[in-house]
Amino acid sequence: MATVSVSSGTLNVNLWRGERMCLIGMNIDPQPAADFVGFAIAVQSPGANDFTFLRNRLAFAYPAQADVTGFRQFPTSEAPLQTFRWIHFPQDPKPGTYRYQVTAMYMDAVGTLHEGDKVAGEISLFDETVPGVVDIGFTRNFASSQAFVEKFPDGAARARILPINGAAGYDFDKSAAPAGAYAWLSGKANDLMQQMLAAATDPATRLDVMAYDLNEPDLIAALEAVAQRGSSASPTLRILIDNSADHKDDTSSESRAAARLAAAGAVVVRHHFVHLQHHKVLILYRNGNAEQAIGGSTNFSFRGLYIQANNMLLFTAPEVVDWFVQAFELALQGPSAWKAGTFPDTWHAAGNLPTGTNVRGCYSPHSEGFDMSLSPVAAAIDQATSSVFFAVAFLNQDSKGPVRQALDRLEGKPLFSYGIANRKTGLKLTKPDGSTGLVDFEYLADRAPEPFKSEWSGGQGITIHHKFVVTDFNLPTAKVFAGSSNLSVSGEEGNGDHLFQIGDARVATAYAIEALRMFDHLNFRTKMQAAAGAEKSIILRRPPVDGGQPWFAQFYAEGTQKQRDRMLFGGPIFRQS
Repeated sequence: MATVSVSSGTLNVNLWRGERMCLIGMNIDPQPAADFVGFAIAVQSPGANDFTFLRNRLAFAYPAQADVTGFRQFPTSEAPLQTFRWIHFPQDPKPGTYRYQVTAMYMDAVGTLHEGDKVAGEISLFDETVPGVVDIGFTRNFASSQAFVEKFPDGAARARILPINGAAGYDFDKSAAPAGAYAWLSGKANDLMQQMLAAATDPATRLDVMAYDLNEPDLIAALEAVAQRGSSASPTLRILIDNSADHKDDTSSESRAAARLAAAGAVVVRHHFVHLQHHKVLILYRNGNAEQAIGGSTNFSFRGLYIQANNMLLFTAPEVVDWFVQAFELALQGPSAWKAGTFPDTWHAAGNLPTGTNVRGCYSPHSEGFDMSLSPVAAAIDQATSSVFFAVAFLNQDSKGPVRQALDRLEGKPLFSYGIANRKTGLKLTKPDGSTGLVDFEYLADRAPEPFKSEWSGGQGITIHHKFVVTDFNLPTAKVFAGSSNLSVSGEEGNGDHLFQIGDARVATAYAIEALRMFDHLNFRTKMQAAAGAEKSIILRRPPVDGGQPWFAQFYAEGTQKQRDRMLFGGPIFRQS
């Protein structure tokens, strides 16, 4: 189930299933009285005996400055959330059913809070995304967050999480990092990879791998163990590793890993296409049959798994797994064989999938050019009627591609759209009401207004590494485009990459929530920096006096992005799921 909808009185709440997170969309219809001051949300996690209120870093007032720290959090029963949606991202997620209670909160003339309508609902957040087809995992991308500092308060230990560069990752000592930090940072994406690596310890299995960045020492060690089980006549590991740019040098992690794996008995091939061998792929075979395949944007590296925002797709649908096998076999022969083959020059469609699910895939580079793969993405953006979400790492570098141009055209459209890029230089997404729908990565300045505190930057280098687009996530026509492809002209013409189009309610909802999670996180940081520069405190708003506007007025202003936000996530559900 992708969505659960519950109502009481004038309050409607939708619980949207994400990957180990839940988007709670709230709506009050008709518009509430001016003394409405937000929502209190409580959760009962799996195995817990009681409900616990989610917490807000904002409050109506703060203690004396000397008592304010960045770690002060207020229960939403005392500091209601002044927004119409909230993403619950459990800090220590557990499998099972999550139960939520949402209460509309009001404040009287003397500042006393009292409850209004209340609803309760439950949803499971840990089952496979689409059983028998695909399981989606995201990295947490919260190294640069106050949550990470709170979870791992030892600053000296946090400083030992990352090697100084990719080449140093090969033999980096991970034991000096805080216990549990890598698992916490890498999220479900790493769990999917570890699931496959654990399966690959079975003597009946073998692996095929395509890697771009390869410097995670535990992964390299796991691949070495797989290779050592094989023989020259029957290798248990075949791996294609990029050899472009810095990867080519003998001192690179990629070259050192290649030598080590070859010595262990693996079949190792080094090459790149016109530009890069940019796949990040694992294929598991059991008794000679391809059983599952992993793809997506996540590099097999420290930054890819532990710092960057990335996604990983673990496919079990036989036809889709077979596409990976065909791509690997062709790529292993080299760029000339790839160019001569017909496999890269078409979209492949999977049959025998559950009702309501469809999957198409294509693999680059294409001799037919970039239009073959990118035009369907641009068309879906142009045809969207409800919403568009996107996270594209290098969007600012591709000014003339069809995807970039279609995203630029969103500027004047009244539908709901949010976008994330690693750098928004040269990009613009301003909605007709003047609101901004595009953010990029910036971490909090040293001087932040109360009650916040500065955070770790997560090291140097790109932080938003996703490459996905979601259109009309809440409609039967929902589409997700995701993979290793940068959705750019140069990538589709010159990189070894894969791109999937998936039509499924759960998949679309998962990616839409991931986009919202990143957008809200980054947009909040932008506001924090602006407030820090003005030396202002950010506080919750009390009911207006003398006819002023309540905090929620903008969410009921006709034709605005905030009105669409409220109705899209907290209003009536347009699809059955």
